[in-house]
Amino acid sequence: MASSMAMILRSTEFVLIVGVAMSQNIGTHVAEEHLDMPLWTCDSSGCTKEMKSVVLDANWRWLHDGQYTNCFTDKDWNTQLCPDPVTCAKNCHLDGAGPKEYKDTYGVQTIDNGIELGFVSETAYGKNFGSRLYMLESDEKYKIFKLKNREFTMTADMRKMPCGLNGAVYFVEMDADGGKTKSGGANKAGAKYGTGYCDAQCPHDIKFMEGKANVIEWNAANDPPIGKWGTCCVEMDIWEANSRANAYTPHTCNIKGAYVCEGVECGDNEKDHRYDGVCDKDG
Repeated sequence: MASSMAMILRSTEFVLIVGVAMSQNIGTHVAEEHLDMPLWTCDSSGCTKEMKSVVLDANWRWLHDGQYTNCFTDKDWNTQLCPDPVTCAKNCHLDGAGPKEYKDTYGVQTIDNGIELGFVSETAYGKNFGSRLYMLESDEKYKIFKLKNREFTMTADMRKMPCGLNGAVYFVEMDADGGKTKSGGANKAGAKYGTGYCDAQCPHDIKFMEGKANVIEWNAANDPPIGKWGTCCVEMDIWEANSRANAYTPHTCNIKGAYVCEGVECGDNEKDHRYDGVCDKDG
C-alpha cells in the first residue's frame, strides 16, 4: 500500500458534512474559488489547526466550447465538438465554480469547522446528484497525506443518511497536480479544477484522462454513462457508511499511481474480468 495519498470526500446519495495540439482547456465564465476546510495536525505537544481548501471533481463541472455550447449534455458528448479524444480536448473548456455555484448547483457549502454535502440540487438547468471533493495543499496541488505510522480521524454527521444510501471519505493515489505533468501539457486545468481522479474500481465514467476525452465507445445508455477507458489506482476506504452501517476497506493494485486502463486490465464485471484486472476490487 502506498503511503502518499490524496483525500476525497464524496456525496453519493446522502447529506454529509483534479504545448501540444490537444488541451483540456480552462473556461472563463466563472472564476474558480475553492471552499475552506480546516485540518488539524497533532503530536505529543498538542494540535495545530491549518486552513486548507477543497475542490470539486472535474466530472461534475460545466464543459463547453469556450462560449455557451455544451460539450457534454444529457449523458452524452456533442459529436460535432467531440468526434475523437484529441479534438474534443482541444475544443472543450472546463469551467470554474465559486461559493454560489458550489452551494446552489452542487449542494456543497462550508459549515463550522467542516463541509456539508447535499445529494440533490435543482436549478433552472436541471438536477445535480451528489458531488466529489478533494483536499488541496495549495491552489494548484492536492494535499498528499503520508500515513505510515500515523493516525487519521474524522467526524461525520450520519443522521440524514438512512439505510440504502452511501457516503465516503477515502484516500486514492492520484497525482498531486491532477495529472497535469503526466499529460505532457494536454491537461491545462489540473488539480485547481479537480482533474485526475482514479480509484481501484477503474471507473469508466471519467470524462477526461491524461488530457484526452473518454469518447471512444461512449455508452450514454449505461448508468452511469461510460467510455472505453478506465482509470485505476490504489484506494484506501476510511469510511463508507450510512446511519446503519460502515466499511473500512483497503484496495491494492499492481500498478503505481493513476493508470489509464482498457480491456481486461480494467477488470470489468460485465465482461467477467473482475479478478483479472490490475486492482483488487473486493478489497
